[in-house]
Amino acid sequence: MTFGLGLLAALAACGGNGSLGSNPLGSIGSLGFGGNRSADATTQAIRTRGAESVAVNRYLWAASLDVLSFLPVESVDPFTGVIVMGYGTPPGGSRAYRATVAISDPALDARSLNVALLTRNGPAAAETTRAIEDAILSRARQLRIADGAL
Repeated sequence: MTFGLGLLAALAACGGNGSLGSNPLGSIGSLGFGGNRSADATTQAIRTRGAESVAVNRYLWAASLDVLSFLPVESVDPFTGVIVMGYGTPPGGSRAYRATVAISDPALDARSLNVALLTRNGPAAAETTRAIEDAILSRARQLRIADGAL
């Protein structure tokens, strides 16, 4: 809960009123991240494309959708670990943001997560992007703890 307050505080610093959108994907279970667990409970091999198998950290994936739920999801590609979100305004904010999240590794680690945050006038402030990344990492850790995967 405190991660959300920190995120809102960071984004609300931009000022104004906003509206809270909904996550059009709902549950990530429909994307194949639920159900069967592999030996490593923190990752889920998605599919084999050619000779390569891509693994995405399911906690980072779920946390990204959760933290950025005020943004509409435009596309998801579990094969590459990329989530593209359209413009949306955070609760209590006036500036619209759009985000692209790339999860490049199965580890629950900051190096596995890359967030590109844009405003309508160009890239968002580095501090704002860092706050989003920190909120996603915190939420992913909470999900992992709640799942009993420690």
